[in-house]
Amino acid sequence: MPRFSIIVPSHGVAGRLSQALDSVLTQSFGDLELIPVCDAPDSPAALVAAGHAERDPRVTAVHSPPSAGLSEARNMGMRAATGAYLLFLDGDDLLLPGALAALDARLTETGDPDVLYYEHERLPWWEGEATNPVAALLTKAPQEAFSPGRAPQLTGVPFPAWSAAHRRSFVTEHELAFPDGNFTDLGWAGLTTLAAERVAVLRSVLVRHRLRRQGSRLNLPGAHHHELLDQVARVLTRAAEQGISVERSRALFEQLFAVVLKTASRPDRLAPGHRRAFFRLASRLYRRHRPNGYPVPGGRLGVQHLLLAAGAYTAFRALRGANQWATSAAERLQGTRMLRTRFLYRRELRRPLDPDLAVYCAYWGRGYACNPAAIHAKARELAPHIRSVFLVEADQAHAMPDGVEYAVIGSRRYWEVLARATYLINNANFAEDVVKRPGSVHVQTQHGTPLKTMGVDQSTYPVVAAQTGSFTKLLGRVDRWDFNLSANRHSTQMWERAFPGRYEALEYGYPRNDVYYTATADDVARIRRELGVPEGRTAVLYAPTHRDHHTGFEPGLDLEAFCAAAGEDIVVLLRAHYFYDLGRAKSSGRIIDVTAHRSSEDVCLAADALITDYSSIMFDYANLDRPIIVYADDWEVYRETRGVYFDLPAEPPGPVARTPAELARVFRDGSYAGAESTALRAAFRERFCEFDDGRAAERVVRRVLLGEPPEALPPVLPLAERVPAPAAATLVRS
Repeated sequence: MPRFSIIVPSHGVAGRLSQALDSVLTQSFGDLELIPVCDAPDSPAALVAAGHAERDPRVTAVHSPPSAGLSEARNMGMRAATGAYLLFLDGDDLLLPGALAALDARLTETGDPDVLYYEHERLPWWEGEATNPVAALLTKAPQEAFSPGRAPQLTGVPFPAWSAAHRRSFVTEHELAFPDGNFTDLGWAGLTTLAAERVAVLRSVLVRHRLRRQGSRLNLPGAHHHELLDQVARVLTRAAEQGISVERSRALFEQLFAVVLKTASRPDRLAPGHRRAFFRLASRLYRRHRPNGYPVPGGRLGVQHLLLAAGAYTAFRALRGANQWATSAAERLQGTRMLRTRFLYRRELRRPLDPDLAVYCAYWGRGYACNPAAIHAKARELAPHIRSVFLVEADQAHAMPDGVEYAVIGSRRYWEVLARATYLINNANFAEDVVKRPGSVHVQTQHGTPLKTMGVDQSTYPVVAAQTGSFTKLLGRVDRWDFNLSANRHSTQMWERAFPGRYEALEYGYPRNDVYYTATADDVARIRRELGVPEGRTAVLYAPTHRDHHTGFEPGLDLEAFCAAAGEDIVVLLRAHYFYDLGRAKSSGRIIDVTAHRSSEDVCLAADALITDYSSIMFDYANLDRPIIVYADDWEVYRETRGVYFDLPAEPPGPVARTPAELARVFRDGSYAGAESTALRAAFRERFCEFDDGRAAERVVRRVLLGEPPEALPPVLPLAERVPAPAAATLVRS
């Protein structure tokens, strides 16, 4: 009997189905059966499933007609299942790497409970932040397995079918099945939680739910929303029959009617002829099942509860209209404020430049980081008469270091300093409507050495060109630059191609890389302690780059499996590209998530070796003269979709691995740090660490802010004479 039966309804999702199935079959934990549920045997989805079944005996496709709906597709899959636990996955979603191994470990740890809930992330179809909607609920649950009465807030209602594992014998014993009709997940989740005696949670994201461009069919207007009330009635009736505790009853009632009220307050989900009828039925249901002594919530939600209980549809509709008016008024007020700040900016532009004011920004306001932060710090030392203001987004203001003056992007003060500053320093670009004033000095610091195509060179690659926007506007921003930093001659040449303009190239190195030559052994040891690296372990930084042809962060490597295969002393520092916000840290065992750590330089200093694919971090890390391994499992795809400036596998900084097995092998046999690796790295450093010597920030400050001539600046120290910060592994061996 396999450990897991994974059921994948696949009607209408043939385009992404192969990705969903592959995300299951490539799991490091392989004791599973995969059951795609398709419609007609000759449908596109069925053909995809059949292809996987031919290649892998763990795949068994079954068929369910589309007319039977999602509920019957899942029930059909359950009838065919033989595994100990049932898992569900939508046909366009992904099971994340390492998910089954983590799930198996947690089930074993908690003694195989009836139901185990885990986190999932909802990923927008095109762009935007991923969300983790159930994480907060799970943080309140007991660590061990528990009876549902100990955590009444875990009603199951907010959990889709693909955010929980169910013991198959428990489902069979209680004759549980997905209820007919729409909103079947709600009915299933409520009924299974009510039947469960032992529940556990896993506070890790296991499933990536990829939202469709068209949105969920359930959100479309129509009479099917009445079926939501059927599911609510089904669950509340079962709860009443079981006589659950007051605490559970109240939590279940509140969460179910939160869904009902959300629908009732959304006229776009209910056709005009159905709104009053829906409200009337919901009101009857509310009064019938409201628990004794139920405390009505406060605020606007409480008013909605009271109106629903009273059946006061006209007043409810008026409240909804008032809310919409308030929202509209807030938007109008925001627009007025924007006009006022722009007027302020135009007025400030008529005032003279402040010769002692410098404005800095990094990564579109993500905080105090990268080259701008390094220049800012050196300016405070060498040019203390210059007032320096960092620009940050509002949600990053709390993380600014003590003593650093900042302005929140979009605020009145933001426009004031932008208008008056003589020096504007950025590693990306300032807002489109920032004016380049005569006498002002714009410094573009960049934020990496380019392997992938940049700027106008992206125009021939459709995927990335579509995301870049107007190249005419891009060149307009380039025309504001007076200086452009470069870390090597390769970059100088590529910037000239990618960003043609009248700026002066400053071949001074990257200021953010100065720390690789100024940090001490004590600094390295301190950073490792802060990151939680166990003493005596080899810390391997895994830093994959962004893929323009992906819609979210997909690590591409099962890190748990890598650690198991690479050696007992290996721990992995996972740092995703800055485009991704992975939310709560996913550190577990030998994997430490350092994505949210402010300084990539600190993370590099802590690492004894680097695994990357095509990220520019390899050029910075090379300054430390520590092993670099390129994991190029999709090089051909990346090269064709993004475009590159040179053939990395032919000119790498160290060993190149194409498969997880190859990657683990170079660590097991030590070749990642062997003579061949050292020789490759030496050639790479000669080419790409040309100007980084620990004094780049000083050269920028003295040339730009202090106006010193180029010949007065410190010359670049030859590579052979530079001494990088020591690696912790070196310290241990010595």
